[in-house]
Amino acid sequence: MNTAAVGTLYGVGVGPGDPELITVKAYRMIQECEVVAYPKKRRGGKSYSHEIVELYVNPEEKEMLGLIFPMTKDPVVLEREWNKTVVACWEALSQGKDVAFVTEGDPNLYSTFIHLARLMKDLHPEVPIVSIPGISSVLGAAAALELPLADGDQQVGIIPATEDRAAMKRAIENHDTVVFIKVAKVLDLILDVLDELNLGDRASVITKVTSPYEMVWHNARELRGQELEYLSLMVVSK
Repeated sequence: MNTAAVGTLYGVGVGPGDPELITVKAYRMIQECEVVAYPKKRRGGKSYSHEIVELYVNPEEKEMLGLIFPMTKDPVVLEREWNKTVVACWEALSQGKDVAFVTEGDPNLYSTFIHLARLMKDLHPEVPIVSIPGISSVLGAAAALELPLADGDQQVGIIPATEDRAAMKRAIENHDTVVFIKVAKVLDLILDVLDELNLGDRASVITKVTSPYEMVWHNARELRGQELEYLSLMVVSK
């Protein structure tokens, strides 16, 4: 237990899905912290990070703190729900308890922990915040495809896939390898851009990488017109 007046907030990356892809340090932190916080789904099911952490700790011996992160762009709802999240963590931290917030992948790469840490700093600047790096889905995808992301002077881009066609085209043109994350909603648009650049055969797609539910398509064209899982990414390698 932390004997200081205020506990430490740890952002703990637990990997992309395979429970064995957790670091020794991440394991130690979730063992040592009195409170384990995790992303909680509103309706049933468990997040990967929740499933993973339950393999390594006994929930009956820990204070398990499920946090709901709103999937909306409504600023009013976002502010309300994020403030609830900070309040829940602060309740434990203010008692001198260390909190390990477990997150898929790495806590500083497109993670919910980024906003949580930022808001905590704003509202409670006295709280120490520490990040424990984790293996990201980007690296998990490279391993699953047996595809080097970059070698020598090559450049790699990690790009959130959007409906901005021009931006997506520039990303492909300006990098030797591009990993498009959250590609499900704009898959056909990206495929159109790739065909325009004569790179349609250079793209692969993976859903739920490294998890027991992983699926791999080495030819992304096979997926045109289909619906993909939210946790899908595309790797384009020239």
